[in-house]
Amino acid sequence: MAREDDQVRGIVAEGFEGVREAFTSVLDEARVAPEAQLVVHVDGRRVVDLWGGPGTEADTLTGLFSITKGATHLVVALLVQDGVLDLDRQVASYWPEFAAEGKDRLTLRELLAHRSGVVGVDGGFTTEELADDRLTAARLAGQRPFWEPGAAYGYHGFVIGALTGEVVRRVTGRSIQEIYEERIRAPYDLDFHLGLPEALEVRRADVLPMLPTAEEAALLAANATAPDSFQAVAFNQNATPPTDLVAFANSRAVRALGPTSVGGVGTARGVAGMYAAAISEVDGRAPLLKPETVTEFARVHYRGTDLITGNEDVFGLGFEELSARYSFLGPDAFGHSGATGSLAFADPASGVAYAYTRRRFGFPTGFGAGLENHRLAEAAVAAAAGRRVLSSE
Repeated sequence: MAREDDQVRGIVAEGFEGVREAFTSVLDEARVAPEAQLVVHVDGRRVVDLWGGPGTEADTLTGLFSITKGATHLVVALLVQDGVLDLDRQVASYWPEFAAEGKDRLTLRELLAHRSGVVGVDGGFTTEELADDRLTAARLAGQRPFWEPGAAYGYHGFVIGALTGEVVRRVTGRSIQEIYEERIRAPYDLDFHLGLPEALEVRRADVLPMLPTAEEAALLAANATAPDSFQAVAFNQNATPPTDLVAFANSRAVRALGPTSVGGVGTARGVAGMYAAAISEVDGRAPLLKPETVTEFARVHYRGTDLITGNEDVFGLGFEELSARYSFLGPDAFGHSGATGSLAFADPASGVAYAYTRRRFGFPTGFGAGLENHRLAEAAVAAAAGRRVLSSE
């Protein structure tokens, strides 16, 4: 039975009771409550709206880390779909300064697939630089790549949004944050912000640190990376002082600017609503993305081992490719995880738009989705399939 302070609140549509049971089990079994929200849409309609853990309500806003990259690259996908951006054009043709240090031949497609080699900068970024995409991009333009551009891939954790954002700015004269607000957030009234208005701070709650056991703390210490490793550079651990993820997300300056790699703030309702709008008709509006655009951005373009995380074949273009990790998802499923263990995605095959957000870091941590997402998402997709069978009879 769930602990009193972890009681699940919210509603599920008929047929989705199994999702509630799975969510209740996650909160009940957790050694430390994850302070979580779970929202699922099917074919554009919200069918699951749950939350639990002390200090977390349905409308509690929190830092979403790399789930932000999903909003960022939905903007990029729209601009490619509109013909404003060309995936096979060289980045330097849009942004001449980027050609420095042998980066002149890198294409936008390769950049979106995390293949630029510019995962950080020598000496690291200051917090002020990481909070401001334009300052981040200015330093990255002249940076030598850490591997030959296009020859390998590695997770550009703190910088991919600034890199793609500068391309967008050079072409449109506007930031990704501005385009997202105009074309996606405001029209659908999404509680997912790239730049949190100060008036909404009253609904915000801090991201919470992991509380490891002694055994977990020892394992983390044993696996610490050298300060000059690719991984340390990518997570700005080569800076003085190294970036503290919890403090970064809880900074008002970061929330206000909404850096497009890691600075988004929102609720599971807002994130799931965004992915629903991407693939489904919502409020009489056609899906934001055409099926051919979804396929182009969701599929893996390059095979290999991520030089930062050690994972295999994770990325499409900007989004994580998810069907290899979650076999119950269709081949065009796309989305992104977040450092606390959160995950959000759209699965055109099932019509599911899913968002699981959590305030507290879990163990293991650092490279995305918590293990509990497997059973939560599988329960959601199974329920959606059952719903479609019933509706067709």
